Amino acid sequence: MPQRILIVEDDHDLRAMFRDALSIAGFQVTEASDGLQALRCLDNEQPDLVVLDLHLPQFSGVEIRDDLAANIQTRNVPIVIVTGAPHELGDRPVECVLTKPVMPEKLVETVRHCLRIHGR
Repeated sequence: MPQRILIVEDDHDLRAMFRDALSIAGFQVTEASDGLQALRCLDNEQPDLVVLDLHLPQFSGVEIRDDLAANIQTRNVPIVIVTGAPHELGDRPVECVLTKPVMPEKLVETVRHCLRIHGR
């Protein structure tokens, strides 16, 4: 069964590129265009990994990250943070970060690496 990836990105074109790259790489992809939609997706199913933009409408990526960490069912879900401003990550350590612009090959490589280091 393919691993499930939730992409949380408000930029339609970037989200589509992420979806296509990960789908071609064999992942099952779910998409959310804002923080509220992301929380709804997380309530419905637990992904194997979340690709998360920091700047989102409704709830920020930092708020989504904190919600994932606080929830017992999702606290171990790996997150790949995608940002144009890595200094905004806050004080919590992050293992998997991509700085925009992101190339499709780098996204797939980072997702696989992050899944591997988290034993998934």
